[in-house]
Amino acid sequence: MIHDQRAEKFRQIVENKYQIYNSLFMSLPYDKMTNIGMLLPFLCEESKIGYEAGKTPEEIVEEFFKNHTDLKTEDQKLELLFKIIQYIERQVVLFDSIEDAAFPSLHSESDNGTIVNLYERSLQDHKLEKVREKLKDFTVKIVFTAHPTQFYPNSVQRIIHDLRNAITTDSITNIDMLLQQLGKTPFVNKEKPTPVDEALSIIYYLRYVYYDTIGELFTKIKSIFGNDHFHLHEDIIQLGFWPGGDRDGNPFVTADVTKRVAEELRSAILKAYYNNLKSVRRRLSFRGVSEVLGTLSNELYLSIFRNEKITTEDIVKRIDEAEKILITEHNALFVDLLKDFKDRVRIFGTHFATLDIRQDSRIHQKVIDEVFTNVFGDIEANDDEKFNTLIKTSKKINIDDFEDIVKDTLLTVSQVTDIQQQNGLRGMNRYIISNSDAVKDVMNVYAFFKICRYKEEDIHMDIVPLFETMEGLANAENVMQELYQNPIYKEHLKRRGNQQTIMLGFSDGTKDGGYLKANWGIYNAKEVLTRLSEENGIKVVFFDGRGGPPARGGGKTHDFYASQGKTIANNKIELTIQGQTITSIFGNKEQAKYNFEQLLTAGIENDVFKNSKKDLTEKERELIIELAEISYNKYSDLKAHPMFVPYLQEMSTLEYYGKTNIGSRPSKRGNGNELKFEDLRAIPFVGSWSQLKQNVPGFFGFGYAMNEMKKQGRFENVKELYKGSDFFKTLVLNSMMSMNKTYFPLTYYIKNNPKFGAFWNVLFDEYTLSKDIMLELTGFKMLQEEDPLSRKSVKIRERIVLPLLSIQQYALMKIQKGEGSRESYGKLVTRSLFGNINASRNSA
Repeated sequence: MIHDQRAEKFRQIVENKYQIYNSLFMSLPYDKMTNIGMLLPFLCEESKIGYEAGKTPEEIVEEFFKNHTDLKTEDQKLELLFKIIQYIERQVVLFDSIEDAAFPSLHSESDNGTIVNLYERSLQDHKLEKVREKLKDFTVKIVFTAHPTQFYPNSVQRIIHDLRNAITTDSITNIDMLLQQLGKTPFVNKEKPTPVDEALSIIYYLRYVYYDTIGELFTKIKSIFGNDHFHLHEDIIQLGFWPGGDRDGNPFVTADVTKRVAEELRSAILKAYYNNLKSVRRRLSFRGVSEVLGTLSNELYLSIFRNEKITTEDIVKRIDEAEKILITEHNALFVDLLKDFKDRVRIFGTHFATLDIRQDSRIHQKVIDEVFTNVFGDIEANDDEKFNTLIKTSKKINIDDFEDIVKDTLLTVSQVTDIQQQNGLRGMNRYIISNSDAVKDVMNVYAFFKICRYKEEDIHMDIVPLFETMEGLANAENVMQELYQNPIYKEHLKRRGNQQTIMLGFSDGTKDGGYLKANWGIYNAKEVLTRLSEENGIKVVFFDGRGGPPARGGGKTHDFYASQGKTIANNKIELTIQGQTITSIFGNKEQAKYNFEQLLTAGIENDVFKNSKKDLTEKERELIIELAEISYNKYSDLKAHPMFVPYLQEMSTLEYYGKTNIGSRPSKRGNGNELKFEDLRAIPFVGSWSQLKQNVPGFFGFGYAMNEMKKQGRFENVKELYKGSDFFKTLVLNSMMSMNKTYFPLTYYIKNNPKFGAFWNVLFDEYTLSKDIMLELTGFKMLQEEDPLSRKSVKIRERIVLPLLSIQQYALMKIQKGEGSRESYGKLVTRSLFGNINASRNSA
């Protein structure tokens, strides 16, 4: 019933509003775009009817030109197609803004997964004290990355922010003006952003969304669960930061960039305090209090603009001084304002968000090799002997003796202390190693600190291995067991409070092993590493490298974390968010607060409320292993298909991602001209399948594996697994989300292609099989039947961008045939990426 009510509300305040404001949008006097609003519905209808009739994108677009325009030359037609793209991009922005503005009306404070719901449930089940106990040391950490999935320039994001507010108040005048601004504002960056640009873009969200969101959420949790004996710790919600620190595959991130970004983070939080303090001082104008807060204001100002040092303790000391006067002399009037301000200072310190360093293990090995040769000459030594020798050496190493990546790596390590002194120890405290699959990968980083003359007690850094490939996940147990027993590393861990963070990569895991195998591989690795860490007296924290779509670990994250059983350590929920996910799920206060709550309560529920569906039985475990293996073999066969990489290279938008100027990082690893599967980055890999409306990484092999069970007469066992295991159910529903965003009719024409026809049919057959068997498994009549709001949103968004997809495929077909201007059609393909990605919200 509640689903029906929300669906009707969605129709009223999202669908209807879009129709109304879109009609306003259609009449705006944009340069050279006056007739687009009239022509667009024709292209939309031609596309819809044409694809169902089996027509090619080229036939559809050419018929559109013939039936609805009098254009004759290629230049005229291209100009019109570019105008249509620009128009649709702005329609997507309008729909985004309307849907975001409707968020508070479509979600309740007492929904499942909210703080209020958790409190009511804990009262009902007599588990309030257990929830409080868990809250005392539990943490949720969101880590912002610079991964290139955000296709809106900063200027457009600001308009979206203002447009959402205007729509909330139904201010037609403001909406009209903002839509006009939108029509004049470019959607494309002329140049690639620098890593500092990327950092500043996300720091904007820190200041104007997360500072208030997290502060208010902290106050809310404290007021709901607080009593005389319960005190909420300030680290319950943490922020992490990768732009400027993540140099994995990004040659533009240097030691200087890292230091600059650390300074920007410090400056941003001090400015936030300075502004917050202004509003506090407006109320606290009392004698004594006013003078103390005035002094604090001056100290913050000098720290911001003259770089005078100020610590978290310095700020808190001033607030305590003011609070004492307020209580003893002024009846504690407005004391809550002061306490809320102090809470924020304790939460954000002088760092705002913790800046991580990340680099690939293969780069680290190159650094170790060069340093070892420089210090000891051409002595024969294996990798383990190298790091052990360098850790113990007393020989002085001069950083200036090295060049390029070696020098920069050592400079980055040597400046950690400076950053920690300015931003506090929370400002930078871990080094993440991509492609970890051996003990040396962790110990090499420890060796860097020793090379840079750090004493053991001064290495205030966690060293975090990132296991992301199937091989890496399989090796994780042996690597960590050996590390835990390594005397040097064991002592380091003891100094770090016997806590080890381990990162697991969903994106590259799925690319490598397929959807089901990757998710099971990560789940299993977490179980093994939990047990191993407990045996060694180590508190393990899992950090999940997740992207937006299910194929990269995204989808329904609350359901994913709530489905993990007792066999997985639940000390902290930590995950990456990036690009689209930042703006579409955490992009404004209401959404951010709601989704932070969802993650927080998922972690609490796991420990406090027992649910047999979370703990896999031996029988369920065996069945998932069998399904994962069958699925993996099917996906591996697909990867090994001789047409796999050529299909992506020739028929998709893969090679156009690097031309979009949305991120500073190159779109592939390696410098060779020949494209290899291992060089493909997960984002353009998954995004290219999304642009084709095939979403292969989100489902391929899953349906096949279940069908094999059906052939063996064991499908009832799979049904029991779906009903009995929250983990498996979440995987199925997330995979169905991927399939709901597919549209194979767009590429029906490829089935007759002499080179790629057979390969396309492999993909289509697996999609059809997966869809049918998942509907049979769930009992649904349609994909995403359980989530009508998402289903409706997807349907409208897909309708908006259907003409854009036609244009993109039309341009690709022209390029494949070698007809017309390859450069112009290439630009058309690149430009069409923006609207498609933005409309999908979590497709890359």
